[in-house]
Amino acid sequence: MRALGQILTAGIAITAFSLLLYSLAFNLRDRVARSFALILVCMVVVYSAEAIGSTASRAWEIQLWPRVQWVGIAFLPAAYLQFSDALLSITGRPSRWRRRLAVRLVYLGSVVFVMGLPFNWLAGPVVLEGAPAPHLRPTLLTDIFIFFYLVIMVLAWVNFIRAYRRTKTPSSRRRMAYLVTGAIAPSLGAFPFLPYSHLFASQHQLLFWTVSVISNLIFGTLLVVMAYAVAFFGVPWPDRVVKSRLFKWLMRGPFTASVTLGVVTLLRRGAEAFGFDYYLTLAPIMMVVTILVWEYLITLLAPLGERVLFYGKDRQELASLRQLENSLVTQNDLRQFLEMVLSAMLDRLQANGAYVVGLSPEGSELVVALGKTRFDADVSEMTIPQEVIQHSEENHPESPYFQWGGDFLFPLYNGTEEQPELIGLIGISGVWKGLIDPEQTAAVRLLVERAAIALHDRRVQKSIFQTIENLSPQVNLLQRLRAAGRYDQEGLLAEDHNLPEDSDLAYQVKEALTHYWGGPKLTNSPLLRFRVVQEAIKEYDGNQANALRGILRRAIERVKPEGERRFTAEWILYNILDMKFVEGRKVREIAMRLAMSEADLYRKQRVAIEAVAKEIAEMEDQARKGGDA
Repeated sequence: MRALGQILTAGIAITAFSLLLYSLAFNLRDRVARSFALILVCMVVVYSAEAIGSTASRAWEIQLWPRVQWVGIAFLPAAYLQFSDALLSITGRPSRWRRRLAVRLVYLGSVVFVMGLPFNWLAGPVVLEGAPAPHLRPTLLTDIFIFFYLVIMVLAWVNFIRAYRRTKTPSSRRRMAYLVTGAIAPSLGAFPFLPYSHLFASQHQLLFWTVSVISNLIFGTLLVVMAYAVAFFGVPWPDRVVKSRLFKWLMRGPFTASVTLGVVTLLRRGAEAFGFDYYLTLAPIMMVVTILVWEYLITLLAPLGERVLFYGKDRQELASLRQLENSLVTQNDLRQFLEMVLSAMLDRLQANGAYVVGLSPEGSELVVALGKTRFDADVSEMTIPQEVIQHSEENHPESPYFQWGGDFLFPLYNGTEEQPELIGLIGISGVWKGLIDPEQTAAVRLLVERAAIALHDRRVQKSIFQTIENLSPQVNLLQRLRAAGRYDQEGLLAEDHNLPEDSDLAYQVKEALTHYWGGPKLTNSPLLRFRVVQEAIKEYDGNQANALRGILRRAIERVKPEGERRFTAEWILYNILDMKFVEGRKVREIAMRLAMSEADLYRKQRVAIEAVAKEIAEMEDQARKGGDA
C-alpha cells in the first residue's frame, strides 16, 4: 500500500507538471490561466519533493526534500488568492486596489515564512522515528503559518463563491462549478496534515497509507477537473477543440508517464521481494514496452473517445469535415495524378511532350507539363489564344480533339452534358506518326475524361475554400465573442479591437497581402481596426487601404536583412514577400528564381507571413502603449 501511495504521489507531480506545460503552451496570455500556472508550480514542488523525499536514503536528502516541500506549501495561499482575484475579475468584478494589495501582502508574507526554513523557525528538524514518512517537526511559527494558510484559503473561497454567483449561462455555471470543486485538490492536498497527526499515523500505518492512496486518487482527479475548467479561459476555440486538445495531452503525457512509472516501480519492488537479480536488465525493456503499448491503445481508442465524449449533436457535421479532409485533392495531389495521365498518353501516342492548361475567368494557367513542349522556355508568359478556346467550345462534342500548330489539343469539360463548361486543355506535342489512330482514341478519351474529373473536383474544392475564407473573419469574431462572454456578459458588448487577441493573426496578414494592390481582402481586413493602422490613416489622407498597405510594407521592410539585396538564404523570406505580394509574380516563376521547389516555397512563404505578423503585432503593441501613455 505504501508503494502504491508513493506511485500516486509521483503521478500527481507528473500530472501537475504536464498541466503546467499545457498552460504555458496554449493559454498563458489569459490572467486566470497564468494564476492557475502558479498554483501548478506550487503543486509540482510539493508533490515532487514528497515523492523524492519518501524514497531518500542519505541523511542530507532526508533533511533537504521536506524543506523544499514547504517552499511550495508556503506560496500556495498567495497563488490561490491571486487565482481567485483573477477569476472574480473575469466575471466582471475587477479589483480596484484592495484585492491587488492583499495579494501582494500575502506574497510578502509567504516570502517571510520561507526565509525561516533554513533556521528551523518555520519547521523544526526532520522526524523519522516511528513516522510513516519523513516530515518536519512543527514549531510556534508553523502554527502561525497554519492560521495564515486557513485565513487566506477562506478569503480565496469567498472570491470563488462570488465568481460562481456572477456567472449566468448554464455552461459557464457548470464549468465554474467544476473549477470550484476542483480547487479543493490543491488546498487540501498540500496541507501539512502529517506533522500534526504523526502519532496516530505511526500507530495505524495501514490506515494511514490507505487514506493516502484514496486521497491521492481524489486529489489527482480533482486537479484534472480544475485544469479542464481553466482550459476554456482566454481561448477563442470551440469547446470540442479545447476538450480534444486537453484529452490528448493528458493521455499522451501524464497518464503514459504515470503508468510507466507505476509498472517500473512495481517491477523493482517485486524483484527486491523475490530476490530477482535481473531488474536492471528488465526495467528499460518494460519502460519501452509500456510506453509503446499505451501509445498504441491511445492511437486506436482516442478517435472513438473523441466522437463519444466531445462531438455530441455535431457528430454528423464534424464527420463530413473529416471526410472532406481525408478525400481532399490538394494541388500536389492533382499534379501527381495529371502527371500519371500525361505519362500514359505519351506512352500511348509515342509523343515528345504533354501539358495540362487550366482555364478560368482570371485566365489560363499551366498546371503540369511533361517532356518537351512549347511552354518550356517561359512558363510565366503562357497564354492560350482566344480563338483556340472558341474553337474548342464550338466543336464540342463532335470533335474530341483538334490541332493547334503542331500540338493535338483535347478539351476538358466539367462533365455535365446540359451545360458543359470548358475548364482546361490537354496538349500533346510531337506525336510520332503525326496523327492519332482510331484504336488509340478510345484509350486517350478515357484518360481525358479522368483528367477532366480531377480538374473539376479541384475547382469545386477551391470554391469551398473560398467560401471558408469568406466566412473566416465572421467565424473568428463569433468565437472571440464566445470567449469574451463565457463568464461575463459585458464581453458581448466589447469593441472588436478590445476582444481577446486572435491566435491566427498570420491568417489575417496573409489575406491582406493577397490583395496587396487592391481588393476586398485588403479593404475589409480586420487589420484596419488595429491602432497602428488607424494612426497611419492620417499620413495617407484618410485612405484606409493605403494606410494598411503602408503598414504591411513597413512590416515587410522590418523583415528585410541589412545590406544590398541578394538571393541568398538570409534574404529568402524578404524575397518571397517582395516578389509574391509586392511585385505580384507567379509561384512557379518565384520558385525558379529562388532555386527551390514549389512545396518548399509554400513552406517558406508561411514562415515569412508569420514573421510579418510578428512585426505587426509588435507595432500594434507599441502603438497601444503610446496611445495609453
